[in-house]
Amino acid sequence: MSERAIRVELSYPADLSGWGRDKIDGSPFRAYLRKTHDTAAPGDVWTEFVGVGCCGDTLDFPLRVESVEGGSAVTEDTAFVYTEREACGVAGGWRVQSAAGPTE
Repeated sequence: MSERAIRVELSYPADLSGWGRDKIDGSPFRAYLRKTHDTAAPGDVWTEFVGVGCCGDTLDFPLRVESVEGGSAVTEDTAFVYTEREACGVAGGWRVQSAAGPTE
């Protein structure tokens, strides 16, 4: 097994909604990342999702690994920090659930 990743910097798109940012910043989402990713390397892109509320739909968005301190193995002790990058057309917020939302 490779050495433990101490800190992983992930970037999210600028058009991720404020609600989405709150969700990814919470401890449940960070725990989810630790359980679903064995390794992290700069340039990796993880397609993740957050729920968009009571209707049970999800919002998919890309997280990109910008840097890793330590080794590449993601463990329960790995810390995640976020930074914003350019927008990529994420359609977030309550519009996802409505007729005015994205249809693709």
